[in-house]
Amino acid sequence: MEENKIKPVVKWAGGKGQMLKYITPRLPEKYNKYIEPFVGGGALFFSEMPQNAIISDSNEELINLYKIIADDVDGLIDTLKDYHYDKEQYYSVRSKNPSELSPTVRAARMLYLNKTGFNGLYRVNQRGEFNVPFGKYTNPKIIDEDNLRKASDLLKKTLIMSGDYLDVLHEYAKPGDFIFLDPPYMPVSKYSDFKRYTKVQFGEQDQIKLAEEVDRLYSMGCNVMLTNSNHPFITELYKKYDIQVFDTKRLINSKSDRRNGQDIIVTAYPKLSGFVKPSEIPTQNEKYPSSRYMGSKTKLLPYIDTVVENLDYNSVLDLFSGSGTVSYFFKTLGKQVFSNDYMKFASNFSKATVENNDTRLTDADLNLLLDENIEINDLFVSDNFKGLYFSDDDNRFLDLIRTNENKILNPVKKSIIDAAISRACMKRRPRGIFTYTGNKYDDGRKDLTLSLKEHFIKAVNQFNDAVFDNGCVNVTFNENFLDVECDADLVYLDPPYYSPLSDNEYVRRYHFVEGLAKNWENVQMQWNTKTKKFKNYPTPFSSKEGTYAAFEQLFEKYSRKIVIVSYSSNSLPTKAEMTDMMRKYFSDVKTYEIDYKYSFGNQHKNKSNNKVKEYLFVGL
Repeated sequence: MEENKIKPVVKWAGGKGQMLKYITPRLPEKYNKYIEPFVGGGALFFSEMPQNAIISDSNEELINLYKIIADDVDGLIDTLKDYHYDKEQYYSVRSKNPSELSPTVRAARMLYLNKTGFNGLYRVNQRGEFNVPFGKYTNPKIIDEDNLRKASDLLKKTLIMSGDYLDVLHEYAKPGDFIFLDPPYMPVSKYSDFKRYTKVQFGEQDQIKLAEEVDRLYSMGCNVMLTNSNHPFITELYKKYDIQVFDTKRLINSKSDRRNGQDIIVTAYPKLSGFVKPSEIPTQNEKYPSSRYMGSKTKLLPYIDTVVENLDYNSVLDLFSGSGTVSYFFKTLGKQVFSNDYMKFASNFSKATVENNDTRLTDADLNLLLDENIEINDLFVSDNFKGLYFSDDDNRFLDLIRTNENKILNPVKKSIIDAAISRACMKRRPRGIFTYTGNKYDDGRKDLTLSLKEHFIKAVNQFNDAVFDNGCVNVTFNENFLDVECDADLVYLDPPYYSPLSDNEYVRRYHFVEGLAKNWENVQMQWNTKTKKFKNYPTPFSSKEGTYAAFEQLFEKYSRKIVIVSYSSNSLPTKAEMTDMMRKYFSDVKTYEIDYKYSFGNQHKNKSNNKVKEYLFVGL
């Protein structure tokens, strides 16, 4: 690996070679583009060898050199062979006007002066003329052909430009990028003179402007690292960020007793473990039938995709699958998926789309289900839910499907039927829930004008269209989360959110479609209630104490797995509590934050409560 290392091609005042041992461990674990707008000698750039990078500098001679190394390294090497460590030649080359030279000769001049001038210093006067005296060396190496060629390979892949750092950052910096800023340092004494890299000076107002740009980059989600001198003025500018101080040597200073100093490294990374920006997810996800399911994570899928992108796993357990969108998403990624939900109707969503790789309802199946030329022996819905949720015709249609479904023997086809009828009921119902009777929340949606039969046919077609084979044996469970036993690499947890502001009881909201899926068997009906619901299933997430205990159980059980928890900022445990809890079981815990707006399902009277932060906790 050592033979592939690239050394900086120039010496540079304030070069970061000696600080790499401090900088490298502090780099973000993951980033998109690498941007260094004060590239100078590029010690970090050449050390990291980023494959997607932008480098720039206001020094036109330096940037021309990098461009020629990228585009004409052979010509540069041939030209350099005419240069020697000679005082007379040095001053002759120095006297030439670079603007009158070809780009390649100009680059050779720049490199020659850098290798043979005093201490490798680059300094210009007010007229922009290079004025560094001849340096005293013992046979300096002017041409390092091997290193130049390796640098050329890297620079060919890099966008190289000359210009003001602000212009570069405003045009190219995007969320998730890594920005390394190594500006001219704030002088710490009257002897300091690191700022004359160009004829333009970099004073206090420039440092303030740079700090403002760091704030802008940080706020947009960039990972920013900055180096500077340990000066009170600078530390005050960046006091809101993490600042580390390190002893360094000022190798450029002619007075050896003044070469010792202190540098700072400022890291302005997003406050959480990583910045989450949405990724482009497989288009197959667009085929998943939407539902009005409370807490559905459809909108979070692009963010989940970003979080799992670099994780090493082949199988997933979605322990609280709900609407099934997350299970289906992992299926589209080619993972083996184990999907569980304690609600029967919810597990049917996953069985029809995740476990099912190739089965669809045929036209003959649909005709059989819609056949009205039969005697309906069981009018449970029509008799018991008259006038509560649907019209008499819609209730009769439900009893028709319940009767005719018995003629379909294939269990996977049955899951499609059950999933389609549940979705039809939820789409036909204002707000998609069954906590009230009548149609008082009719918002004029087209869905509310369609009959259940029309909804059902539409849903069947959509579930059929969502079926695909990802090459894995996927499995669906309908069990209590504590009873599920399977060996998956990654466990995704999206349990009911406990909040003192609202209840999280899914049975109360979806008792009708759950009863329909179970044919109202093995449930304790509460006929005295207005909504004719049945008794809630027992769940630890209905109380604060139970919620905390359940998370402890889950983290202990899956401590050897990758665990991702989806949770909300208006729920308990809090972000800090969840992180502390996970750290007891996982060696590395990361937290990602997403602005999120929940739908009606959470039933907060204060609508502002529905706009919250969604957290993704990752335990490794």
